[in-house]
Amino acid sequence: MDRIDIYPTHTYEGYKLRPGQVFPFGATIVPGGVNFSVFSSHGTACTLVLFKKGEPQPMVEIPFFDEFRIGNVYAMTVFDLDYENIEYGFRVEGPYDPQAGHRFDPSKILMDPYAKLIGGRDGWGTPPDWNNVYPHRARPLLSDFDWENDKPLEIPPEDLIIYEMHVRSFTRDESAGVRPSVAGTFAGIIEKIPYLKALGVNAVEFLPVYEFDEFENSRINEETGELLVQYWGYSTVGFFSPKAGYAATGKDGMQADEFKNLVKELHANGIEVILDVVFNHTAEGNENGPYISFRGLDNRTYYMLTPEGYYFNFSGTGNTLNCNNPIVRGMVLDALRYWAAEYHIDGFRFDLAAILGRDQNGAPLPNPPLLEQLAFDPILAKCKLIAEAWDAGGLYQVGSFPSYGRWGEWNGKYRDAVRQFVKGDPGLLDEMAQRLQGSPDLYWSRGPMASINFITAHDGFTLNDLVSYNDKHNWANGEGNNDGANDNNSWNCGWEGPTDDPWINDLRRRQMKNFTTLLMVSQGIPMFLMGDEVARTQDGNNNTYCHDNKLNWFDWTQTETNADMLRFFQNIIAFRHAHPVLRGNTFMQHRDYVGSGYPDMSWHGTEPWDPDWTGQALAFMLCGKHAKGGAVQDDYIYVAINVYWDALWFHPPQPPQGMNWYVAVNTAMPSPQDIAEPGTEPILSDQSAVLLGDRSIMILVGR
Repeated sequence: MDRIDIYPTHTYEGYKLRPGQVFPFGATIVPGGVNFSVFSSHGTACTLVLFKKGEPQPMVEIPFFDEFRIGNVYAMTVFDLDYENIEYGFRVEGPYDPQAGHRFDPSKILMDPYAKLIGGRDGWGTPPDWNNVYPHRARPLLSDFDWENDKPLEIPPEDLIIYEMHVRSFTRDESAGVRPSVAGTFAGIIEKIPYLKALGVNAVEFLPVYEFDEFENSRINEETGELLVQYWGYSTVGFFSPKAGYAATGKDGMQADEFKNLVKELHANGIEVILDVVFNHTAEGNENGPYISFRGLDNRTYYMLTPEGYYFNFSGTGNTLNCNNPIVRGMVLDALRYWAAEYHIDGFRFDLAAILGRDQNGAPLPNPPLLEQLAFDPILAKCKLIAEAWDAGGLYQVGSFPSYGRWGEWNGKYRDAVRQFVKGDPGLLDEMAQRLQGSPDLYWSRGPMASINFITAHDGFTLNDLVSYNDKHNWANGEGNNDGANDNNSWNCGWEGPTDDPWINDLRRRQMKNFTTLLMVSQGIPMFLMGDEVARTQDGNNNTYCHDNKLNWFDWTQTETNADMLRFFQNIIAFRHAHPVLRGNTFMQHRDYVGSGYPDMSWHGTEPWDPDWTGQALAFMLCGKHAKGGAVQDDYIYVAINVYWDALWFHPPQPPQGMNWYVAVNTAMPSPQDIAEPGTEPILSDQSAVLLGDRSIMILVGR
């Protein structure tokens, strides 16, 4: 029997049509044609605009007949389209009444918010045609990628070590040594997977990878003559489409397959993929911004608006998505489900996630429906959900973000406390005790896996600059050094910026190793920034959002110049992997519940069992027999921390009979004595006492 739905019921200018399927939204390839479905609750009429790929003017504009509209959804199937060679958009008629929230303008061609592929800006950095009637062009996508049995890895959260990275920056510099045709692309990263494996990370967190416009608010720096662009990508054009400019095959419209291939290759090497997603605002800006999609489709639905019809700006970028409107909530959920199902993504980090908990007037909701729905969604059930638990409107929810037992948080309090502690600020031992345990003061009901511990991220100083600059140096951004945060909790170790002073350079290296050691011995999930492992610098710029140049690019010559730092990172990461006692998924109880004779975690000072909570030295011991709640056996681990300006004698606790202390890490020592490969640690010469240098950390392993 023939299928009824492959027969047209209408024609328009020679095109065969029939009423479409309302779900799914967007363009879907169906038998014999393409189904188009788009929502607008306040629009009065809608027209489908079809282009031949790359042509400046439409080939046809087909109005949605009245019978093609169901509720607030316009849907029709157009037959006999060459779906690989078309682009499509919409014109929507309706009231232009900004005070009431309506900004309909049928002269604008609007991109489909559900576009799975977006053309028009196919190569990175190609200057746009500002007169283009339709610059960001939706395209249908045939999903026919061969995953070869790949699936999301589902690595237990406690075992993750996250590497935050920018797709283009990772291989854009010629020192990367990748093929020139793939430099700065998804394909370029594939060539560097052996490096990531050798480093020891098992998750990469990509800054936004979906379509954005690098020329949004682009400008020339009048002092340097350099073009400044939207480089980081925190300004979404389309939530469903990988960025064409990040794909070596983007000019061929193959960005979806290229990104899927990257995910597949990372999975094959045991590395998860976490996407940084930006559902708090879009690239349409404020009332002076461009019409791209949402503004012309249904402005009042998609954005938070003031009573006068202006845009609330809790994102700091001109507008705020109305995420707890049921329609917008559905779009966010659809997008995340799509990335999880079609791209095998392992997790998501939500930029300025506090916005996702605000109502349409901006007030924080006690039980945000979007956050709850994401937590309990069946398709996202195994995905990591990570919140940046604050926004630009002053809502700060670190420790109080609505979690539903699922959400983790970028722990900004961990970052701030560790920075202050390592540079020597007094009075922090009580707080450091909390941070080292996974912050039970913040997450007591949620467990240490709620805490994403980090010291550096794309936003702020690199690790090298954290120990090299007291103040930000953002002059290259062309904003008079007024952009970027001022509260960096950094210390230049005695000189602002680069120096030839060997004492200062040795101290800086030691401090970088101290930061990294604390990060890797803290309970919770560690994350660090691309290039920190080779002391990458941004010349003191703590807000490099606008630079497509060496301020952001990974300089691969540093893997040799700073080989000692790279070796330290590799070994301290391997140390964490080797010791399950560092990766508990429940909080320490500070008691012996397995009969080992030692509590699971104990605090010490320079003397055993006697911490001085007023000083600048602290030690702790983890009993390996309590690893994973006693489910597995591990070595004992003793960590001595001296942030004082002079050397101190530490007396470690006596280990169980028949066990000795071995030196795994001593940041006071030069490389390669600063760290041993796991399993090769030398025995501690004096088992009862050790002199630990100033501003240094030592790890002993008891076995």
